[in-house]
Amino acid sequence: MSASTVEQRAGIKEIVCDILELEEDEVTDEGLFKEEYGADSLRAIEILAGLEKEFKITIDQSELERMVNLDGVYAVVQESIDAK
Repeated sequence: MSASTVEQRAGIKEIVCDILELEEDEVTDEGLFKEEYGADSLRAIEILAGLEKEFKITIDQSELERMVNLDGVYAVVQESIDAK
């Protein structure tokens, strides 16, 4: 994993944890936002908006169904960056 990827993932995790009001060590890459962390659809939209702003990308709302955990978010953000 490149340094930029590590930095990008750290930024994504920070955004997600801020919105879910969780400590970073409480959230795993596979942990499900809704089932394990009690996130609702509004929080999911906030995460999407935060990522768009931070990384200057556009994420289609249809991608929310893939953004159920950090692994899914990492993939969606990377695809959006690659598509720029």
